[in-house]
Amino acid sequence: MTTDTRIEQANRGQALSKSRVGRVLVVCTGNICRSPTAEIVLRAKSKGTQTQIESAGLAAAVRLDMCPIAAEILRENGHIDFEEAGHRPRQLDGPMLHRADLVLAMERAQLQWIVTTFPETRGKVFLMSQWNGGQDIADPYRQSEEMYRHVFALIERAAESWSRHF
Repeated sequence: MTTDTRIEQANRGQALSKSRVGRVLVVCTGNICRSPTAEIVLRAKSKGTQTQIESAGLAAAVRLDMCPIAAEILRENGHIDFEEAGHRPRQLDGPMLHRADLVLAMERAQLQWIVTTFPETRGKVFLMSQWNGGQDIADPYRQSEEMYRHVFALIERAAESWSRHF
């Protein structure tokens, strides 16, 4: 069964095969707030599966660390194991997209850029919030702590929905 077929089944409400979604790539802009948060939350929710989760940014801030507010909110919510891995922002590239079975974007504009630039990925690129109304998950960078907490809650809810398909 191809990735396209599995995703089409998911769109019709059928579960993705647990053994078939092997690699998930989460994408945002800078890879310092949203996508690493989603990567960490999805990893926690997919424990016990063979699914591999990673993240990257369309314009990755490769010289920066993960945003301290996002990291603190993760710690507050019990995600402490991510610090051992030492997240480093990564720039999205074609090979990453090709290796992924499923690509989750935070915003429609990011999804559109990916499928326009890499048309062969069409059918495996979705919004992170696909199962929760399909709204954009806004970038909290340089905004209030309240905004970061709101974004974390959206990501956590979306991750819970996606994890049912791993």
